[in-house]
This record gives sequence, structure tokens and C-alpha cells, in this order.
Amino acid sequence: MKKNLLSEIIKKKENKEEFAIITNIANGESCIFEKNKTLDKNFEKYSDQINSYFEKTKSGMIENTNIFVETYIRPIKVIIVGAVHIAQYLVDYAKSLNFEISIIDPRGYFANKQRFPDLKIINKWPDEAFKEIETNSSSALIALTHDPKIDDPAIQHALKNKFYYIGALGSKKTHENRCKRLREAGFTDDQINFIHGPIGIKLGGRSAPEIALSIIAQLVLETHNKQ
Repeated sequence: MKKNLLSEIIKKKENKEEFAIITNIANGESCIFEKNKTLDKNFEKYSDQINSYFEKTKSGMIENTNIFVETYIRPIKVIIVGAVHIAQYLVDYAKSLNFEISIIDPRGYFANKQRFPDLKIINKWPDEAFKEIETNSSSALIALTHDPKIDDPAIQHALKNKFYYIGALGSKKTHENRCKRLREAGFTDDQINFIHGPIGIKLGGRSAPEIALSIIAQLVLETHNKQ
């Protein structure tokens, strides 16, 4: 691979851009593919197959060719509301996954760099914090505080912006009360039923790491379901 191409790939990874590396393994020729941009003429005849791999966020060899497609997608934004003990385990589990974690919690004694090194931490109430994060339908929310003053505004933001995953910690009774508040705030049953509450896949565990594992498993499942 040529040095200038390698430098461009490194830069794109650092900037968290979406692209694919196309390589002819027979002769070593490579190029960068980006959606809606002109494809290198050496790979033009494979453009339909390359586009298909990219759209499906797949990597692999195009059938009956020597062309390998390696797709890089932008990390999925996951916003954790509540810098509680479970959140620390969630961060550990997410390290090897394609998630970009941010933590929102106005309580600085919970959300700090000592407990969450190398993460984006916003010590503000959700209404203010979300002004600092660009979110869309490819974002996910995990609400963990049990405090309606913190969780509810975050959940409302996620519902309005159609996050693909919204989960909230709490018992069935806690979630029933949460749903009642959301109805009073004008949200429909269809919107409210989209929330995973109580959050997580039922694994039977009750410890913080077990609960975090059930949450991350559900998040991964819903991430694949949306693709």
C-alpha cells in the first residue's frame, strides 16, 4: 500500500469518517471508497458490488473476484445518563465494540475523569448537555439514574429524535410511573413502548457487572437489528 494512501486512511480513522478500503489481492492495488464519490477507475466495474458491501456495512471478498472490501463505519453514539457503578462496567464492555460513549450527569462527584478516564463527560442537566452532542436516529440512550429530573428529559430527547435504542434502568413499578409521566408530557403509547424498560436482556443476574452485561447485550442486539 502506498504511503500517501496509508496516511489518508489513518486520517479518516482519526476523524471517524465512513469509508472502505478496496484491494485487489492479486496485484496489491488499493483505493479508498467513499459514498457518492468517484471510484478509482481500476475498480469501476465492481462499483455495484462495492456499494452493496458498504451499504450493508460488510467486509469481505467479492464473489468470483480478487477484490476485497474492508468497510469502516462511524462509531455509534451511545449516551449514558447517570455515572453510576453500572456505567463503569458498561464502559469496560463497550471498549472493544464500535461505540462512542458519552456520559451525562450533573453530579460532578459521580461523573469525573477519575472514574471515567478518556471519556466525554458532560456535568450538566440533559437539556443543556444535549446541546453539546450531535444526535440522530443512529444514536442510543442508556438512562441509569432512577431520578426523573435527570432521566426523563434525556428520554424525551431520545424519543423526539427517534434514537434507535432507548433503555431505562428501574423496576417494573418504576417504569410504569415513568410511562405515566411520559403520557402526561404528550408522548404516545407507540413511542413509549419503544423504550426498553426495565432495561437489558433477562440473564438472571443482579450484580452491577451482570446488569451491565445484560444492557450491552441488548444494545448490541438492537444495533444489529437496525442494520
